[in-house]
Amino acid sequence: MSEEKLAFVGKQVKDIYGTHIGRVVGIITEIDGEIESVGVDCGSSGIKQLPYEQLVVQGEYVFFIPKWRLEAQKLIRQKSLTLKRMKALQEIVAENDGMKEDAELVTIKYEKKMAELGESEKAVTDKLVARLSELDAETKQVKAVLFDAKLQFRSNELKEETYLQIKVNTDELVEHITNEKTEITNVKGKLSSLTIESVSAESQTSVQAPVPESAPAVEAPKVEAQPAAAEEEKPITVTASSEGHEGEWLNQVMKQ
Repeated sequence: MSEEKLAFVGKQVKDIYGTHIGRVVGIITEIDGEIESVGVDCGSSGIKQLPYEQLVVQGEYVFFIPKWRLEAQKLIRQKSLTLKRMKALQEIVAENDGMKEDAELVTIKYEKKMAELGESEKAVTDKLVARLSELDAETKQVKAVLFDAKLQFRSNELKEETYLQIKVNTDELVEHITNEKTEITNVKGKLSSLTIESVSAESQTSVQAPVPESAPAVEAPKVEAQPAAAEEEKPITVTASSEGHEGEWLNQVMKQ
């Protein structure tokens, strides 16, 4: 068995917000030997097959990246690049009116691309809204469990240590849900704020920012664990993650 396959087997699986999913029991491969999916024992829920492109190994854990996140990041990259090229076209024409005719054909191409991205953005946004509704429902369920435990504790049906353990577990679940909701909100805001004007402002800021001739050396902050380089289409940085978790390396700003 290859090292890539061995990297999965037997490891615990979490989502990137810290929620435990299960343990890897095996993998399914394509006819050419490439990994297709990973089998995860989810306890009473049985074995689930998680798509390989949504998984990344980090230390003793395998982290599961939600599909909405991969789709949103890909869309953000495509939209940002398309807007930058449209802005560049405008600047070229403004500097040289003789190139206006040549630029028109290219402009039509990118306008068509923007229309396609608009449809993709609507589809992704709908998924984000649906996911937020699911998370709201999950939050209510978790709080209902905590409230019932508190009721049992007050009626002397539960010991205090049992109630406190339930509270710790439910608080952790609510924190994970809140982290995902925060990131979804950030992604929605990023998508809606991407315009030619915002791209222009960003470009001007980077150009005008003063660079000292001899800036003092600054030591990079130490990070306990950094993930191995991942494929471009499955980035693994996130915007929301609580401190102190094994996946602390995930608490970074979403790449544009």
